[in-house]
Amino acid sequence: MSEVVSFKVKKEIKEKMELYKNEVNWSEELRRFVEQKIAEIEAKKGVEKILQELTNANWSFQKGMSSELIREDRDADS
Repeated sequence: MSEVVSFKVKKEIKEKMELYKNEVNWSEELRRFVEQKIAEIEAKKGVEKILQELTNANWSFQKGMSSELIREDRDADS
């Protein structure tokens, strides 16, 4: 189900849109732009949420765990 969205542009822009209406499907271009902008915003909000969760996470390791992991990593490279 689709909804109609309208917006205003300057008269000069509307005239240019009319001039190029055979070359550009303005409805499709605007629809695609809106969808991409929404996807960008949602992706940014998702990243911000993940970063906030990581910031708030309770990171705790057993004493000596860092040294052990580094040692394992070095041994794996040899």
